[in-house]
Amino acid sequence: MARLSYPDPNNPAIAPVVERIKAERGKVLNLYGMLLHSPPVAEGWLAFLTAIRQKCQLSGRIRELAIMRIAVINGADYEFRAHTPFALAEGFTQAQIDALREGRAEGFDEVERSVLAYTDSMTKEVHVPDAVFKDVRAHFDEREMVELTATIGAYNLVSRFLEALQVDHE
Repeated sequence: MARLSYPDPNNPAIAPVVERIKAERGKVLNLYGMLLHSPPVAEGWLAFLTAIRQKCQLSGRIRELAIMRIAVINGADYEFRAHTPFALAEGFTQAQIDALREGRAEGFDEVERSVLAYTDSMTKEVHVPDAVFKDVRAHFDEREMVELTATIGAYNLVSRFLEALQVDHE
């Protein structure tokens, strides 16, 4: 059960943000419902995460791999469940998703394993060892490295927000 109530989405004070969320996301998920306690934060969050998920050149497969790994490391089941359909749509098999849930890197190629190691370092240790960075950097150009790094940072924010406030699953 969430640690805070969900604001009334029919409240006129938050109506513009609610409409933007519905326009961009289709509906107000519990995550966004919780964010509506602070309309400026909800708007900034929406803009940032829309950029990460929909405007980057980084492949959707790599993005979802990092997100799923973050969800497992941080124990963010909401995030893991929410992104499983996206991971499947990006071509992951159920066996790969199960491996991610169990913290295994089996069934992933060299590029994907380097992304998993980079995600692990950024999430668990913050400071990324040179060898880990060199390995992942060999597979991505500078823009993709910025996008991958921002994705990992952003979804660590998402999982921490979800778990700290115990946002309910849909």
